[in-house]
Amino acid sequence: MPALVNYVVDDDFYSGGSFYTNSTDLGRLCSISSQVDVFYPPRKRARITAPFVVGETLFEQSKQASIDVLPDECLFEIFKRLPGGRERSSCACVSKHWLMLLISIRKGEYESSKAVKENTDSVSDEDDGYLTRCLEGKKATDMRLAAVAVGTTGHGGLGKLSIRGSSSSSGVTNFGLSAIARGCPSLKALSLWNVPRVGDEGLSEIAKECHLLEKLDLCQCPSVSNKGLIAIAENCPNLTSLSIESCPKIGNEGLQAIGKLCPKLQAVSVKDCLLVGDHGVSSLLSSTSSLLSKVKFQGLNITDFSLAVIGHYGKSVTNLMLSGLENVSEKGFWVMGNAQGLQKLVSLTITSCRGVTDVSLEAMGKGCANLKQMCLRRCCFISDDGLVAFAKSAGSLESLQLEECNRITQSGTIGVLSNCSLKSLTVVKCMGIKDISSEVPLSCCNSLKSLSVRNCPGFGTAGLAVVGRLCPQLQHVDLSGLCGITDAGLLPLLESCEAGLVKVNLSGCLNLTDEVVLALTRLHGGTLELLNLDGCRRITDASLMAIAESCVFLSDLDVSRSAVTDSGVAALSRAEQLNLQVLSFSGCSRVSNKSLPSMKKLGKTLLGLNLQHCNSISSRTFELLVETLWKCDILF
Repeated sequence: MPALVNYVVDDDFYSGGSFYTNSTDLGRLCSISSQVDVFYPPRKRARITAPFVVGETLFEQSKQASIDVLPDECLFEIFKRLPGGRERSSCACVSKHWLMLLISIRKGEYESSKAVKENTDSVSDEDDGYLTRCLEGKKATDMRLAAVAVGTTGHGGLGKLSIRGSSSSSGVTNFGLSAIARGCPSLKALSLWNVPRVGDEGLSEIAKECHLLEKLDLCQCPSVSNKGLIAIAENCPNLTSLSIESCPKIGNEGLQAIGKLCPKLQAVSVKDCLLVGDHGVSSLLSSTSSLLSKVKFQGLNITDFSLAVIGHYGKSVTNLMLSGLENVSEKGFWVMGNAQGLQKLVSLTITSCRGVTDVSLEAMGKGCANLKQMCLRRCCFISDDGLVAFAKSAGSLESLQLEECNRITQSGTIGVLSNCSLKSLTVVKCMGIKDISSEVPLSCCNSLKSLSVRNCPGFGTAGLAVVGRLCPQLQHVDLSGLCGITDAGLLPLLESCEAGLVKVNLSGCLNLTDEVVLALTRLHGGTLELLNLDGCRRITDASLMAIAESCVFLSDLDVSRSAVTDSGVAALSRAEQLNLQVLSFSGCSRVSNKSLPSMKKLGKTLLGLNLQHCNSISSRTFELLVETLWKCDILF
């Protein structure tokens, strides 16, 4: 007995009909007798959901969308013909499968890209590389990179990509970097930090597809070797900046390739790469000497030979940083200075290098005629004599920073100020600095505008008196961490500053009182812009009242961990001429909820307010401040 579809409607029945008008489609599923009578609407496609039985067999019509049964080859061809980035992004949101197909298509394979190339008058806004993306920690995955590769197309193109800290099992791999390479040929800057699963394969894909690459930063990439760096050198001739840090597989061969094949290189930094030696450094410097202006070498196994090469071939170097070079002796630094090749050097920073002595320091001063900024950190063999000789020979020196150079004494710093036209002097943690009263007539250093003496416990009243006599044109003074100075020692310095102080940092000077602030505001209230009194526990409301009365241009005030109260805050709020932008009361336990109206008034100009560890201020007060001062960044 023939089976009928159990469907009741007034339309006619069609004898011997079929659900498929195409006999081929019918043959693929089953064979149905021509005598079966079924309901078939003449103007509608049959909608059959219930199972039907023909010849003792159970069938159910498939409900799968036709697009899902297409093979990947068909989808690939369809995706290639999508007109623009917006359409590709929409397709990428459909499923992970579609996303994977889209990132397998190189940008040049899209029909729209081919049309642009054929029309020489057309300009594509997708190749400019305007966009910047940064993926950090758990957000740095291959899927996110794939989405970035597809999503940035049509919106300016990806120009800068930074990936940081993805050491987890789901972190970025070569696959993700390859997706970026295929989809973002406009990439100009790539930064990879702590990505152990990215190796030469991923970097080679970047080199193969991203020929516009200009900046490459590799940090803690243990799987990247010379092979990946050579690929970059061979395919990215526009490279201008290279930074390599803690990459144990990168050595001399990679740097040699960069030196030979990247003629536009302007800045290079190599740090803590144990395989890098004299051959890599010398080849790099000798090959790129025409444009290379910024050089940093730290923690490398290089010797005096490399410094001789720097001194001879560094004709365009303007900024040089050398740190932790244990195998470089006094001879290396001496030769670097006497080679006379560093005539354009403007800034020199040397840290933890035993080869820096009095003799080599003087040679560098003589060989670097245009040197303006010098920073010496943890150079334990430099004495006063070497420092003064360097100051005399470096005639263009404007800024000198000494940090943890413990053989330098107060006599050395006075000698420097007396023998060169310094504009800025910074002395940090130099334990050899001791108070020495000097009755010898001293020549004034009218050029010095900025003085910073930080965390030098031996620097006190006598040192301040000498500075006051030597430097009458000071505008910036930083004496943070000098626990030994008192009001009596600081007052003469304040009185001797003729130009008017602009920035004053007295944080951690525990013995200073309101007397200093009263004198400071009276003498320099018309020029003072920044005042830091953090940790000056003897500062009270009297100081805030003096500031409110006398300071016209003050924009940054820090009275953290002091003895100010609500009365002082109220005094500040009543000062009509005061336009504070940054204000800190951190750790001021006597500032309470009563200061809410005053802070609201001050908040009209504030951009930053620090109320951390103010135990007398409630959470409700903080919430009210946040609601009212919506332009201000408040810390609580």
